[in-house]
Amino acid sequence: MRATLLVLTGIAAATFGAIAVPAVASAESAQLTIANLEAQGFKVKVNKIGSASLDECIVTDIRKPRERTEFVRRGDDLIQVVTERSITVTADCSRR
Repeated sequence: MRATLLVLTGIAAATFGAIAVPAVASAESAQLTIANLEAQGFKVKVNKIGSASLDECIVTDIRKPRERTEFVRRGDDLIQVVTERSITVTADCSRR
């Protein structure tokens, strides 16, 4: 049991460090980029600069991808489960 916990902890560390961060694509609107991230399971926090609607904004930064995990007991084993994925998107909405 202790060995299983140590293995799972190692996997968690490797997984946490390997979260894929999507590249910033200026050709897409911020609205589309956010929708794509949400479709991948991310809870998206938006830092918006300016007052234009999101479909007129350009993504300037995607950062702080995070996964929250917890261990769930299945029989005699502990299995690590991702309970939340979050990411921050900065959108420049001042351009017209």
